[in-house]
Amino acid sequence: MSVRVRVAVVGAGIGGLLTAIVLRRNGVGVTVYEQAPELTEIGAGLAIGANGSRLLRRLGLLESLAEVAVRPVRIQFHRWHSGEVFCAHPMGDAYDRMFGAPFHTVHRADVQRVLAGAYLGEGGVLELGRKCVGVTEDAGGVELVFADGSRVEADVVVGADGVHSVVRDAVAGPDRPVFSGTSGYRGLVPVDRLRSVPELGFEPDRPALWLFPGPGRHLISYPVSGGRLVNFLAVVPDTDWTLESWVARGEVAEAVAAFDGWNPVVRALLGGVDAISRWALYDREPFQRWSSARMVLLGDAAHPMLPHQGQGANQAIEDAVVLAACLTGAGPDRVAAALHRYETVRRPRTRQLQLASRRNRECFQAPDGPAAQARDARLRQLPEDLAWIHAHDVRDDVDKVS
Repeated sequence: MSVRVRVAVVGAGIGGLLTAIVLRRNGVGVTVYEQAPELTEIGAGLAIGANGSRLLRRLGLLESLAEVAVRPVRIQFHRWHSGEVFCAHPMGDAYDRMFGAPFHTVHRADVQRVLAGAYLGEGGVLELGRKCVGVTEDAGGVELVFADGSRVEADVVVGADGVHSVVRDAVAGPDRPVFSGTSGYRGLVPVDRLRSVPELGFEPDRPALWLFPGPGRHLISYPVSGGRLVNFLAVVPDTDWTLESWVARGEVAEAVAAFDGWNPVVRALLGGVDAISRWALYDREPFQRWSSARMVLLGDAAHPMLPHQGQGANQAIEDAVVLAACLTGAGPDRVAAALHRYETVRRPRTRQLQLASRRNRECFQAPDGPAAQARDARLRQLPEDLAWIHAHDVRDDVDKVS
């Protein structure tokens, strides 16, 4: 039986759009409200692991995404000073066999474009330029208030509005961000600028993830946009830069200087951009509450995490699939139970990943000596250590609480 409720999704990011796609396919009336006046190229690279790609494949969305993504054939770890590879693991087909689905690196805007195209192509309603500034819930429903003064009523509101979520404030109350004491420089380098860097060992037909752990800082890099661009995130200790925005402009020269003495590949990546963003890295303590009777949180609004496990987008995908499964078939009198079921399924896993992401920074930034040796030993066991993340299938979680 179709759900006879009206769902308003606040935020047209990855989690919000995917939630809307699945709900609409399941017969649920849904509208997505996005504050931006248009969907643009804002953002940087991200990774879609097997735990996310298996879900996109079931929904018939992975093939379109793969056309604009990159499928790395290996992951390799380099010494910070010399650039020497000290640990590597095959990916590509080997990863698929181990975890049951592919691994892709992709530009966030490309993922959003694929999902928006699928949603709109199937008749979905997306309203742009609609900044939600308040939500009020009562027994009869939820009222959304927008910056232009307009108001909309819905039976259920999904807060997919990111780390600065308005819906979260209504559901869980105000919270305090936890500053990591670090900031990240993000950039996209045209691949042609890297072909002349012999130390990189660049092979267009054998794309790789490059990680450079080092004392007090680290850099991760991988190709996106079909291989035309190389994305990087360089994390440095920084207690002065506290702006929690991943699109704030930084200075290229400062990024290069922060890695003085590092190998030529790192310096080529950092110096190869025309513009660089600088992002103070925060997360939140795991929330005790994700939902009310008619409102629910998803993605970064529910479980903001540091980027050191590469799971932000994947967890939003998992959220979307579980939430849609829980809401499907729930009549108006069962919405609160459906939202509680979703929260029960998702909170333990996302809490574990939030904490694991914190620990990973310590691993990647270990000082030379015994701590770095222990890190190297851990990295040699990386596929086994990551199985709990990448081999996971959230469909099993839903079945357990059915």
